[in-house]
Formats: sequence, structure tokens, C-alpha cells
Amino acid sequence: MSGSPPKSIAVEYGAMRANVDIQKLNTYLQLHVPVVVAPVQVQQFKFGQSNPTYFLTDASAKRFVLRKKPAGQLLSSTAHQIEREYRILSALHRYNISPTTKPQQIVPVPQPFVLCEDNSVIGTPFYIMEYLEGRIFADTRMLELPQKDRRECWLSAIRSLAALASLDPFRLGLENFGPTTDYFPRQIKSLSRISLAQSQAIDIETGKATGNIPYFEEMVGWYQKHLPDERKTGLRIVHGDYKLDNMIFHPTENRVIGILDWELCTLGSPLADLANLTQPWAVDARHIPKDSIITEFTVIKPFKNATKDVPIPLEDLEREYCRLTNQPYPIKEMVFARSWMLFRLAIISQGIAARYARRQASSERAFIHPQFFPVVGRLAMSILEDDGFTIDVKPKL
Repeated sequence: MSGSPPKSIAVEYGAMRANVDIQKLNTYLQLHVPVVVAPVQVQQFKFGQSNPTYFLTDASAKRFVLRKKPAGQLLSSTAHQIEREYRILSALHRYNISPTTKPQQIVPVPQPFVLCEDNSVIGTPFYIMEYLEGRIFADTRMLELPQKDRRECWLSAIRSLAALASLDPFRLGLENFGPTTDYFPRQIKSLSRISLAQSQAIDIETGKATGNIPYFEEMVGWYQKHLPDERKTGLRIVHGDYKLDNMIFHPTENRVIGILDWELCTLGSPLADLANLTQPWAVDARHIPKDSIITEFTVIKPFKNATKDVPIPLEDLEREYCRLTNQPYPIKEMVFARSWMLFRLAIISQGIAARYARRQASSERAFIHPQFFPVVGRLAMSILEDDGFTIDVKPKL
């Protein structure tokens, strides 16, 4: 693409918000990364809530992307693992270029070039990967596209996900990439612990704690009692944040050419990614407060029971996914999965709010998350209640 992208296409970059030592970076590139011709010009992408992401232009005008960990003391030892992100990209790239991989089996990812774990270069570990020219849609409605194109783009996102969900991680050399126990129980256990730590982060200006997700204990208790049977799908690679704005689409064709942001990737249930992708269809507008931060910043688009601007029926997406992954439609576990993934989003948002409290967040929009995560937590409950489940809310003392 050329010129300024539409607002709904989030490929904007500008001045660095989290600075790097460009001189040290250039020295490293000259010694270790021959594909990049130093010196490089460095700008920072405006997206990237968790790991600062930079746009590099080298001396030959080639473009690359650099991803690094945030600076400072981190609240979670399991987050920001760009080393794991580099490993999964490398494994998938090797798989994609294998002569035995058919075109429809490719999982589109950018090519990774180097991982640097030496903190003395730019302060934290980082990696450099291919820059893909294309479109990133910030708005799940894709209003700038004709209806036919919107439908095709969403189906391409489903097909890319089905290709990922069809892979055996052991055949890719990823047998020790993550635990092999059931995904949802361990997610609930680890993220509950992380959420409690995040809730205690103190804002350096106001002195107030970040706070808990609404009905936190009650929701965690419900999830623990209603776990799905993960033997149905088997152990698969889970992207961990599979959603529309983490994909790059071809500049003119309605197909995914790159899946980004693999820092939460692990082994587990592929239904987590399907639930995350189809999250808008789980949210009903009537559950979103009219004056909420979600409405103001259009972070979540509610497609459930909506009469306009829905790019494709949910049934079409799920039927295509079931066809490609050879499983029956409908998938009854999707109510649990969509609610949990929304609750998980509340925990992730709470983490950004906690980093914002410490002024460590990298995104320009980090300031919305102290108000955003409680709303998302309530939405996770509404999904279950709309499907007829009852959450036993403990009375406040």
C-alpha cells in the first residue's frame, strides 16, 4: 500500500516511545545479521500493547520489524516471552517452506531472522523478523470493504486458524514448547494467580490499587466446575491471541499473509483460538454501558443479535472451521471457551492497567485499561448468563 492508510487499517508508526540505543543496535546488526544492512532508521509502531515493536529501514531501503521486551521490572515471569515467540515463528517458517507442505496447509507467518538475548545491546532481549506489506484491520466490521470482501477475509482468517489447529506440535519439534496437560485448567490456575498480583499494583501518581475483576472468585469457580473435554481435539498449537488485528492481509487480495503477536503461544486446546477470533459474536451490545470506555474507543464490536455491519454469520465461520478440522458442528464447548477467553482478555487488560499504573505500558492507549478491564470481566459473565447458566454471586460484606 502507498500513502496514508485509512484509520481502520492499523499500520501506523511514529517516534519512539520506548527508546533503544540505535548505535549499539547497528553494531550488533553489522556483526550478526547480514540480511540487514546497517545503519538502520528506527520508528515505533503505534500498536503493541505488551512488547514494544519497531519499524526498521536499513541502508538498502529494506524494511524489518524488531520486537523487544518492555524495560523495567515485570509483573509476570510468563508474559513478554519474545524468545518463545521467535521459536514458534522459526518452527512454522521451516514447516511452511518444507517441500512436503501443501499450499492449503501453510500457516502464514513472517520469516524470523535473529534472536538476541544479550541485554547489553538495547536493554532487553529482542528479535528481528520480516516486514510484510499488507493490511491490518483494527475494526472487526471492516466497513471500508465491500460485503463480499469482508466475508472472504474472515473465511481466510478461519482457514489459517484451521491450518494451525491441524498441526501436530510434536512433528514440528515443539514437544517441550509447553505443558501437555489440559489447557483450560492450567490457564485458569496460572492467570488467576497473575490477576491477583496485578490487582495489587499501585498507581505511582494516585496511590490507588489496580483492583480486581468484578466477580472474580465466582467466575473462576464456575470455570473450574464446567471444564470441557479436551480429548476431543487433542493437543495442538495455541496462538494465544488469535484475532483480526493480529493478522496481516494481502494488500489487494482477501487472504491472510501473516499472523503476528505469538508471545502467548503454547500447547493446548485449539478452541481457545477459535473462541478468541469469534469473540465479537459472543458480545451483545445491550451488555455494554452506553458511556463506557469500550464505546468511546470502539475496542469491542458486539455482533451478537446485531442487525447491521456484521461481516459474516457466525455459523458460516464455525461450519467452515469444523469442515477443515474434521469435527461435527456445532461445537458445544464454545460457550465455555468464548466466556473464558473474554475473562482472560479482562486479565490481560488488567495487566496493561497494572503496567500503566507503574508507567511501564508501551501502548499509547494504555490509559484506557483501568476502566476497560472491569467492563470486559462483566461481559464474560453475561455470555454465560445469556446461555442460561447461573453464577452464584457472593454477597458483599
